[in-house]
Amino acid sequence: MKGLFCRPGASDAEPKFLIQETTLPDVLGGHLVRVQVKACGLSPLDLKLLDDIGIQRDLIPVGREVAGVVLQVGAQVSFFHPEDEVVGILPLDSPYSGLCGAIDIDEQYLVQKPEKLSLVCAAGALRDALCAYTALHTHARMAAGHTLLVMDGASSFGLMCIQLACYHGVKVFTTSHSPQEHVFLEQLRPSVAKVISVFNGPSDLLPAVLEETGGLGVDIVIDSGVRLNEEESEEAKLLPHKHDVINVLGVGGHWVTTQKDLQLDPPDCRSLYLKSASLSFLNHEVWTTSSAQQGRYLHILKDIVGKMSAGVLRPQPEEAVPLYEATVAMETIQRHQKKKAVIKL
Repeated sequence: MKGLFCRPGASDAEPKFLIQETTLPDVLGGHLVRVQVKACGLSPLDLKLLDDIGIQRDLIPVGREVAGVVLQVGAQVSFFHPEDEVVGILPLDSPYSGLCGAIDIDEQYLVQKPEKLSLVCAAGALRDALCAYTALHTHARMAAGHTLLVMDGASSFGLMCIQLACYHGVKVFTTSHSPQEHVFLEQLRPSVAKVISVFNGPSDLLPAVLEETGGLGVDIVIDSGVRLNEEESEEAKLLPHKHDVINVLGVGGHWVTTQKDLQLDPPDCRSLYLKSASLSFLNHEVWTTSSAQQGRYLHILKDIVGKMSAGVLRPQPEEAVPLYEATVAMETIQRHQKKKAVIKL
């Protein structure tokens, strides 16, 4: 049985991805479920996070968002039975790659897959939907009538945020990074209140948001990264500056950031203080690294797959990649952090 693994590079060297043989134990643990993987989502590896929490391995398993069929259950498993279709996210310390033909996973990381939901769709969108749910419900506490600004709404994460917010009666503004994305976002149903183009420069963001909100600003901002200084790459120039994000926040507003190394100067903190605004860092991995809110995590996963099945969350269709292209696909994803892929096994 073969799986995809990553060999971290020394210092700044690029990590290497390789196919490696792996085996399952003969005896299945009491709370473990053996799953035949049918589809696996590939997302960028955060090697720094693994190092921070003390997971150091020569070979790191790749592919953690899985969907498949239960083959066998341990003696103490109560929620699943053979032939059940399940979806879940492997914990960071799992020894298995999601691209293995079969994996063993604790039942507390799995939920039942609704019959109408395809395995490929579930595996491809689960991570981004979890991020959106964490940002909007757990951090921002969104409610009907709130105003929300989603940066880069055409990304898979941005799209999940828009759809989840619209479902809950939130007024949504978003930004587009290209003319094609602009057209796509304007044609979304349910529709967003305003699509703001930033591909000619992010200077239009602040006046557009203030005009749409009567000068009050928005209740929630969810970014896809921020620009920390002026001398950035072309791709980074599409991101808003941290000052723009703070300025579009309304009184009591909440900023949810994906920028891991965000630095705020005293004047920035003063601006947030004057608005009684708050800042949260979005790290969806806390759900599987800590068991403190395990029941809540399972409730979120059930709600996500239920909303996908009902058509509330409609991810952009990901074309399934064959297994033999997994290594090349993962190399591309690691270089371009916002890309995704789904492998059909």
